[in-house]
Amino acid sequence: MNINKRDELINLYLSSLDEELSAPFRQLIEVLDARGYSPHKVRNSLSFKHEAHNKQIAKIGVRTGKSPRPFFSLRFSACRGYSQQFAGIVEANSVKYPHKIAGCLEGKCSFCAGAPETHVYLFTFPNGETKTHCGAYALEIPDLSAENIPEIKRLVAEEHDYLMKHEANR
Repeated sequence: MNINKRDELINLYLSSLDEELSAPFRQLIEVLDARGYSPHKVRNSLSFKHEAHNKQIAKIGVRTGKSPRPFFSLRFSACRGYSQQFAGIVEANSVKYPHKIAGCLEGKCSFCAGAPETHVYLFTFPNGETKTHCGAYALEIPDLSAENIPEIKRLVAEEHDYLMKHEANR
């Protein structure tokens, strides 16, 4: 993607935010860019995909209203060993969207490559009940802050490695 076009798209989405609020988003865009992910306008957000596999790894946008609020969503379904905060995100999504169960575990979906159990979100409740969530989705990271950046960098690297191994040139 043309650098000027990329920067124009990014600035369009982040220009309504003050510098302090937009700083973590700019850092994450740099992380995605360094791995070869380019922004593509999709409705009211930017979807970040890699030309080798064309799968979305992240999404950013700004929710409009009285006070514009940015959001960042990340696909980290192939990642393991993430923090309690990210486990909570998986839990919240598996409860809020029960219809987005991981159909690939039952042979009902083939959108993602690799063994299904390696690319689905999985959450085990304290009572032992396990819920799954489709791994093709990027999950919104609420209240994104600079403190989240190191873990998100690690998750991007891990998910990118998985996508390049299983999805690139599929």
